[in-house]
Amino acid sequence: MHHSNCPPYIRSHRLGAPLLALTAALAGCGGETSSTAALPAPPPVPTATIGLTLNQPTDNVLEPSTSERVSAKVTVNGRAALDGTAVTFTVTPPLASTFVPVQPTTILGVAESTLTVGTLPPSATFQVTGTTSSSVNTASDNVTYYVRPAAAPLQVLLPAYFSTTGTPSPWVALTNGAQSYPGVQITVIANPGNGILTADSTVDAALGTAITAFKTAQGTNNKVIAYVATAAGSSGTISVADIKNTVDNYLRLYPNKLDGFFLDGMATDSARVAYFKEIYDYIKAVSKNTLSVFGNPGTYPVVAYAGITDVLVTYAGNAAAYPNVDPQPANTWVYAKPNSAQAMQVHTASTCTDMQNAIKNAKRPRMNTGMVYVTNLTIGAPWSALPTYFQTMLGTVDALNKNATLPSC
Repeated sequence: MHHSNCPPYIRSHRLGAPLLALTAALAGCGGETSSTAALPAPPPVPTATIGLTLNQPTDNVLEPSTSERVSAKVTVNGRAALDGTAVTFTVTPPLASTFVPVQPTTILGVAESTLTVGTLPPSATFQVTGTTSSSVNTASDNVTYYVRPAAAPLQVLLPAYFSTTGTPSPWVALTNGAQSYPGVQITVIANPGNGILTADSTVDAALGTAITAFKTAQGTNNKVIAYVATAAGSSGTISVADIKNTVDNYLRLYPNKLDGFFLDGMATDSARVAYFKEIYDYIKAVSKNTLSVFGNPGTYPVVAYAGITDVLVTYAGNAAAYPNVDPQPANTWVYAKPNSAQAMQVHTASTCTDMQNAIKNAKRPRMNTGMVYVTNLTIGAPWSALPTYFQTMLGTVDALNKNATLPSC
């Protein structure tokens, strides 16, 4: 026997009810609804001029297998589209990433979806397009995304162009700071002889002691690299032979203390690539590939320099100008390298807040800069002492690496 879920008053009046009322009553009876009643209504198709604008992310640089929210603003005759207006998201090339959902609908004029990046190689690019239509026109917009390698924790690249003397010595303060934040890797640039060492150069014993104390500080993984001058002021470049001699003399005077060399004055154009490649090859050969090569053009050079250095300082300058620095569109080759292969050194950051803003800017995926240094000292001798906020700078790097609250300024 069939048992209806309808209440008794509906059953008792069924024979005398008009057909329309009967249909309505049956809609509430379990097991007797029409198969088409549960289908969602199709999205509304606007009948006027439609427009679409994708959100333009500040950081259009993503890492493989990560997800990002993407949204499109839809208007009809300049006003927010009705809820339920469909937007289709596509990716070029198709395998670069996926969308869920592929065709979201608007709420208050905005349609949202989640973009998930595929396992793309570094420096790959892909384009996201959003499209919507009315009976009058079709509107679309697109955004280009770049892919970089997974980011490593921020490090510090500190130019220690100061003496080992003083009370306390800057090197003592440097070592104490390193012990306070052992999770922050610090690479120090030591600078005896202003980057030119000859056969007559003698060891700076106090510097050697300071380097050992810094590198062996408890719980740290600190490194020291040696400053090498490659330019001779108005007279032009220093010869490759003289630079090779400087490298040899560093290794003679400070054996087993150095982790690499810092080539200051690196060029930015193609004319001197061969010059610096010869130096790079020499350092790698003489050290059996155990020493790193840092280059300091102070700005973005032509891409060839990325192939003849392990780390490039792509910005060295005033804090006020740093927010205007952008690798896009001319220098997107930086996304082929890990963030640890790019460094910045910022001076004239007067306040602790200025310092923190500079480091946060460097950490942005768009900047892809993994080695940082900021000081309140100004042009002329910006690297001649530690910044007044040195400990807070290390704490800022440590907090950013841990996604923790920044230290108070």
